[in-house]
Amino acid sequence: MLVDVTTQLDKTQRLLRQLLAARSGVRSEQISVDQLALFAQELGIDTAPTAEQESTGEDRDPDPPAASTTDEKKPRGRQALPRHLKRERIVHDLAEADKHCSDCQQGLRHIGEEVSERYEYVPAQMLVIEDACQKYACGCKIRTATKPAQPIEKSTASASVLAHVIVSKVADHLPVHRQAKIFRRFGLELSDQTLCGWLRQSAELLEPLYRQLKRFVLCSKVVGTDDTPVKVLDRTLPHTRTGRFWPYVGDRKHPAVVYDYTPTRERAGPEKFLSTYKGYLQLDAYPAYDRFFVEPARELVEVGCFAHARRHVYQARDTDPARMGAVLAYIGQLYAVEKRARKAGLQGDDLCQLRQEVSRPIANQLHAYLLSIQPQLLPKSDAGQAVAYLLKNWIALTRYLEDGELSIDNNRTERSLRGLAVGRRNWTFLGSDRGGKTMAILRSFVSSCELNKVDPFAWFHDVLARIPAHSIQKLDQLLPHNWASQNS
Repeated sequence: MLVDVTTQLDKTQRLLRQLLAARSGVRSEQISVDQLALFAQELGIDTAPTAEQESTGEDRDPDPPAASTTDEKKPRGRQALPRHLKRERIVHDLAEADKHCSDCQQGLRHIGEEVSERYEYVPAQMLVIEDACQKYACGCKIRTATKPAQPIEKSTASASVLAHVIVSKVADHLPVHRQAKIFRRFGLELSDQTLCGWLRQSAELLEPLYRQLKRFVLCSKVVGTDDTPVKVLDRTLPHTRTGRFWPYVGDRKHPAVVYDYTPTRERAGPEKFLSTYKGYLQLDAYPAYDRFFVEPARELVEVGCFAHARRHVYQARDTDPARMGAVLAYIGQLYAVEKRARKAGLQGDDLCQLRQEVSRPIANQLHAYLLSIQPQLLPKSDAGQAVAYLLKNWIALTRYLEDGELSIDNNRTERSLRGLAVGRRNWTFLGSDRGGKTMAILRSFVSSCELNKVDPFAWFHDVLARIPAHSIQKLDQLLPHNWASQNS
């Protein structure tokens, strides 16, 4: 009885420390390089890659630019203003009386100019467009000119206004009630219901393109997925309930992200979404996915996430610093190989060969070490659970060693959730499940635009103006990655 109480007290204290750290502590999971080197030295691991990586500062940047070098330094001082911005030249001249020298009685000659630049902000403005359709008649008929099809028929919002509202809400995380307040400064009275209606109708208009984006992502060899909670209003309950957003990230040949919304976290959501997909699926070890990989007809292959596994080990380091520090050292060596390959620009077969020659022996040593320490750990302790997680998912975690197109972790997918995480802190909750579907559609296109370095406003403005009359057979042209190549 006393042992159970002590165990429960330790667990409660660890949970309290984690909650306090999550609220106000340092969230970085970095470990001192010297500390990792000490563990590596004790285990007989070569630390050269880690030292090289740390000296170049790559640990701070998971995806360093290929052209960057360690000798380059960021220029200091004021930088030149962007050349793509429109320039307006204002000439400041001397008065005619000042162009004559009173000492030598000669006129001053122009010898040059001093030029400086400054930013000037031009406030946005709302215009009213009048569509005047001319009418003509003869003795037997009347003909009236037609105006271009509008994104929302009989609406006062043009494609540019819809694009602005969408980008403000989905990309810039500005709730509709704040947008309504901004519009009032223009003298426009737009209710929250009107703005929400524009978002919903825009999503409905883009739904065929959303389905096309989904098909494009599911053509990937490997798809990364994860999920994140969101509060949803429910009129039948005295409190909000929890819905889920599921991102699905394509591989490098399919640069797009598509989101799905489900009212719950049940397996039925991803099972329906992935019903036609066959290939590699990279994810964490959420049990709802387990059934996907035991059915041969599904032809799905699980790929684990070492970043997720490392997080379990990192959280257990306070209770067992020696053994968990050694595990972190091994994982650090695996990541050092990946950073070394990224710096060298290795891909495909070359990357796979490097992993087999360098990473595979490290992984084998880590596996042997985990097996040796598991009997020494209490199964319900943090360290015991971390080791059990690694061993249970070992095949999926090391599957990346078999193919150069697979990644060591699912960080690309986790990064796709940052926008939703920031948005939740601003718009707080969804009004309904229909609102979740609207957000999933619009967020898919915002994230895909950002992934392809496309201005979301420019994309929404152009596509919303074109899609009402666009051929359904040519929807692929409007997907962000294709739109970027056409408008580059």
